[in-house]
Amino acid sequence: MHVADYVWYITVGVLLALLAFDVFIIGRRPHEPSTKESARAIVFYVSLAVVFGLGVWVFSGGEYAGEFFAGWLTEYSLSVDNLFIFLIIMARFQVPRKYQQTALLVGIILALFFRGIFIAVGAAAINEFSWVFYLFGAFLVYTAIHLAKQGENDDEDYKENAVIRFAKKRLNATDEYNGVKLTVKQNGKRLVTPMAIVIIALGTTDLLFALDSIPAIYGLTQEPFLVFTANVFALMGLRQLYFLLGDLLRRLVYLSLGLSVVLAFIGVKLVLHAMHENELPFINGGHHIEWAPEIPIWVSLGFIIVTLGITTLLSLHKSRNMAPEPAVDAPAESEAATSAAAQAGGGELDEATRAELEGLQAPEQSDTKKS
Repeated sequence: MHVADYVWYITVGVLLALLAFDVFIIGRRPHEPSTKESARAIVFYVSLAVVFGLGVWVFSGGEYAGEFFAGWLTEYSLSVDNLFIFLIIMARFQVPRKYQQTALLVGIILALFFRGIFIAVGAAAINEFSWVFYLFGAFLVYTAIHLAKQGENDDEDYKENAVIRFAKKRLNATDEYNGVKLTVKQNGKRLVTPMAIVIIALGTTDLLFALDSIPAIYGLTQEPFLVFTANVFALMGLRQLYFLLGDLLRRLVYLSLGLSVVLAFIGVKLVLHAMHENELPFINGGHHIEWAPEIPIWVSLGFIIVTLGITTLLSLHKSRNMAPEPAVDAPAESEAATSAAAQAGGGELDEATRAELEGLQAPEQSDTKKS
């Protein structure tokens, strides 16, 4: 796929303009987006991604369009799973609802920054070393196994990584929010606010998730232009999706299992591709393994759509039939979450945030989402 320099400039310029509009126009006033506002934004961003994919089809053919749509759907699904971790972080740190929009916006910008770095590194590695697909494939299969073991318990699998623990222990911090400011001056000393710790938590979480998402999309397309645009479109509208879905995020109980199947499929696809392009001297004498099949992109796209569709339907069916938890358990869960948030440093709880805390259990150690 040949992409002229001016196409890169125009695409990056338009996407940055959209991001700047979201940051400086829509996000300039800290508030909780309404359902109508969130729905409009999501429809706009999803429609924009679909139009872009159709444009790729018109100008570059159906093969590349299929690669874009497969990559976008996979990255979008991984981003939704990331949102659940964001939900836990917001509850643990008692972020007031009106400030959560700003925190999410910064988190998404950081995610875009980290993914941009990994995209560039991945592209350079692929151009120089064909065997890197073996590593990508093995890593995705490893990740898929741990996601499958994790199952339905995302809320119990989050644990603060080393960077967050270091920041909480070593930084001079106040225990009260000061709007969306990251620092505040008290008694002549500069202190960081809980919002700064939240941003660190979101940023380090984004970094860890990028380790999964970039190998996954390179298993579907090796075109840097499509990798970049699929990632950007997957991040657009996540802030509004966070507020629109609300409790629905907790109802997607099989999302991790569905993603594990998708990642395992892509991992196997990457290993087969590496075998087909093999140049390692200790495998088949350094010759290509001709019998290794190349899985067409349309098979990959269909598999991803069907898997995620079944995952969503089964999740909603189970959550609809799940009996509500006994009311007597709620205070204990709320107390555990509140205690964890108090250690992080937080301000007064508003009614909406308290309701979120009551719906979450205290997270525990995870093998897949830790530092």
